[in-house]
Amino acid sequence: MELYIHIPFCIRKCAYCDFLSAPADQDTIAQYMDSLKKQLVKQAASFQNQKIDTVFIGGGTPTILLPDQLAELLETVQNNYALAENLEFTVEANPGTLTVGKVRALVAGGVNRVSLGLQSASGQELRLLGRIHTYDDFLHSYGLLREGGIRNLNVDLMSALPGQNIASYEKTLHRVLSLHPEHISAYSLIIEEGTPFYEQYREDERLRDAGEEPKILPSEECERAMYELTGALLFDYGYERYEISNYAKAGFACRHNIGYWTGEDYLGVGLGASSYIEGTRFCNTSDLREYLEEDFAPRDVQKLTKTDRMAEFFYLGLRLTAGVEKAEFVRRFGLSAEAIYGEVLKDLLAQNLLEDTGRNYRLTPFGRDVSNQVLYRFL
Repeated sequence: MELYIHIPFCIRKCAYCDFLSAPADQDTIAQYMDSLKKQLVKQAASFQNQKIDTVFIGGGTPTILLPDQLAELLETVQNNYALAENLEFTVEANPGTLTVGKVRALVAGGVNRVSLGLQSASGQELRLLGRIHTYDDFLHSYGLLREGGIRNLNVDLMSALPGQNIASYEKTLHRVLSLHPEHISAYSLIIEEGTPFYEQYREDERLRDAGEEPKILPSEECERAMYELTGALLFDYGYERYEISNYAKAGFACRHNIGYWTGEDYLGVGLGASSYIEGTRFCNTSDLREYLEEDFAPRDVQKLTKTDRMAEFFYLGLRLTAGVEKAEFVRRFGLSAEAIYGEVLKDLLAQNLLEDTGRNYRLTPFGRDVSNQVLYRFL
């Protein structure tokens, strides 16, 4: 089982971000942390016999918390949950928010993996994204984590940014690769409705989606070239692509995310956090006032049907390079994949979007290029 903890606060909202996060004053953050620890304790009572294999603290920016707040949060987790001996314990961090004291609190509290949000090594691109840090800030934070004893580091990168070209993106890749992080997540920018970027670039995105030439966003061909460059360059440096946008050195694939993609149970604690327990999905309130009043009642409870669960197993499993294991599908659902999706599978195989290894169904390189079109066939 997996545990996710949400810290919904950040110093400044990025122009592309549609996550449940916002700046807040110290009093609000302190009240939130009190409620969060209470919910952690309350939820633990229902899962005393469940071994927690991974913990992930995300946001927002968890590392805007003070060292004492981090220490108390981690202590609450350690004291109330049955943590596996080989626990993967991840915290998301933003460059410019880490200090020696915070790193010490993380390590002392059992954190052994940190995901550091760089996004770009270009100062101009960082300013355009609304990031609070510079590349030098990133290097300083990266150094603090290494010196503090973190031996499993992920770096988040973004491509297809407004005005970005292949040369500038390649420069970012080389700068990051020179540091030898264990894991790299490399995502294409998505223009999300309700964000400042949506107001600025929605017409450009419309042009690109229509096959026309955008004015500021990279073209579809350029975006694909960046994606292919990422895979080729990271392969040369010893990274394995294990998911559409994630690359890791041997033994460092993110177990927490793999759990999501393979349908493992997970418990979400904190504002708006989602859970999936024994085929039922639910979430916490997204209203901060309600959460501070300790309203932890589950919202949007949905008992997934067997059809829903089979579709999700394929939809999420095909994101992984290894794909969907046929025997595991039978073990979980008592039916073969062919019995349920025979025509869909036959069609995708014929189009060279999917391949059958005998043991697994997985996306072909061409299928990964148009993965959304393939995945939606199972919904």
